Amino acid sequence: MTRRCEITGKSVMTGNRVSHANNKTRRRFLPNLQSTRLLSDTLGQMVRLRLSTNAIRSVEISGGLDSFILKTNEANLSPNALRLKRRIQKVAENRAAQ
Repeated sequence: MTRRCEITGKSVMTGNRVSHANNKTRRRFLPNLQSTRLLSDTLGQMVRLRLSTNAIRSVEISGGLDSFILKTNEANLSPNALRLKRRIQKVAENRAAQ
């Protein structure tokens, strides 16, 4: 499992650990990923995703998982989240057609 947020695409960054003597050694900055279950209003079920805490807050602010994932660029989405987005779009189109 990669250390990558499924919605925002936030991943591992690298940098230097700098000592008091100004010695530089490479280090990794890991994103704060959490396994969460979010309710999809369109699908009517809970969806399990691995998101950064920043993404969880963004989903809550934007009004839920469905509205956030429909606005998100497809290049940032993981394959799992991309399948979820397409499922949400398909169900929303079917409801609009009825």
